Amino acid sequence: MIKLLLPILMCLCLAAPSYSDNGADDGNAILEKVDRNLTPEAFEMFRKLINIEPDGSKKEFIMFSVKKGRDRIASVFLSPASEKGRATLRLGENMWLYIPNVGKPIRITSLQSVTGGIFNNADIMRLDYSAEYNCEKTERQEGLLVLHLKAKTRAVAYDGVTMWVDEQKLLPTKIECLASSGMLIKTLYFKKITDFGNDIVRPAVVETDSPLHKGYKSVMIFAKMKQRDLPDEAFTLNFLPRVQSLR
Repeated sequence: MIKLLLPILMCLCLAAPSYSDNGADDGNAILEKVDRNLTPEAFEMFRKLINIEPDGSKKEFIMFSVKKGRDRIASVFLSPASEKGRATLRLGENMWLYIPNVGKPIRITSLQSVTGGIFNNADIMRLDYSAEYNCEKTERQEGLLVLHLKAKTRAVAYDGVTMWVDEQKLLPTKIECLASSGMLIKTLYFKKITDFGNDIVRPAVVETDSPLHKGYKSVMIFAKMKQRDLPDEAFTLNFLPRVQSLR
């Protein structure tokens, strides 16, 4: 009987995931898969950003965005009217804001927010997580993979990130963003997994709150995400006034 069971047990061991606790190499491989499941290599999308204040009042923004590769993303505001035509560009850790009738794009930082809510510019102009962070440790908690990420440079918005990942779907369910002291800055909650077509299946809603801003909340809703080949020119300062032409 033991001889009969041995080949079966060996097959089961081979078929099991190779992710091991404390495995940084495995963690970085998982992180890259999470990135690709969240966004294709090149795509376009629409987003609604909603800032909710403690009294229940809301302010909403609609943006059109395009992204190419791991570190290039451009967006333009479609509404409200006061923001229409404003455009943003991120190339690696460098960010710019274009305001119609002002002229030259101005530099902005990752910790600022072009919408004024809990989401900062690093959240709104999100690069691949693997472009900004290294996985230092992996573990399992309550059926989820937990990735402990460390910023590659000081220019990154958060010194550390703890990411809870659905092991089957390889999509995040929750992310805690941490300061260098270990203090919690904010928590992101990933909800409503949606099939956008063409093998893009990801959360359509990301919510965030912060212990630093009690009672405030921000929500990001994704729509019409699809793969798209984009010219390199679309990710240049000269093209910022024309991002809307890509719609």
